[in-house]
Parts: sequence; structure tokens; C-alpha cells
Amino acid sequence: QCQLSGLWRNEHDSLMEISAVRSNGEFQGKYLTRVTLSGGCTCLSPLKGTQQQPGEGEWPTFTFTVHWDKFSNATTAFVGQCFVDTGGKETLTTMWLLREAVGSLEEDWKATR
Repeated sequence: QCQLSGLWRNEHDSLMEISAVRSNGEFQGKYLTRVTLSGGCTCLSPLKGTQQQPGEGEWPTFTFTVHWDKFSNATTAFVGQCFVDTGGKETLTTMWLLREAVGSLEEDWKATR
């Protein structure tokens, strides 16, 4: 069984702490990124998400959003899945989309990474 709650570290040394996952799959937490668009501070940012309750023998899928609080006018949406290897190590795999605010509709093409 893969548990999303707890402290996670990625390959860039960013940290994510997820509180207990509620019975309906919802969770909250904090994200401390070491990678910023502006090259500025590494600030704690709030995250909110939900986990799909896995069926028997399946690994859970999840989604969460991070509002980059105080240092960026952007939001990132993550989707992923949790896996456990034969040694018991839990791993989260994710894909993400980051949306920056832009000043006009003409600039919309460059707002999502």
C-alpha cells in the first residue's frame, strides 16, 4: 500500500509535505521548491489535492495544485501515481503544467509550460 501522507523529496531537492489523506481522498500540504521561475526565494507554498482510492492490488493515482505563494504569479497542477517497489520503497511519478499570469490575450501562447 502506498501512502501519500508524509514528507517527499524530489531530484531537485524540493520538499513536499502532505497531511493525512481523508477518507474521501482529499489532502492538503506544503511545497518548498528549490527551483523558481525568478531564481528568487525558496518559499513554502500551499498545496491541495485528491487521491483516487485504489482498487485491490492497484497503486493510487492523485492530483494536486500548488499556488506559488508570495514569489510568483503562477499555479502548477500535478498528476501522478504512487508505486512501491519490491524493497518497500515508495515512489511518486508526476507530470505537471505550470500556468503564469500574462498581461494580454496575445501573450497567452507563452503562459503554460
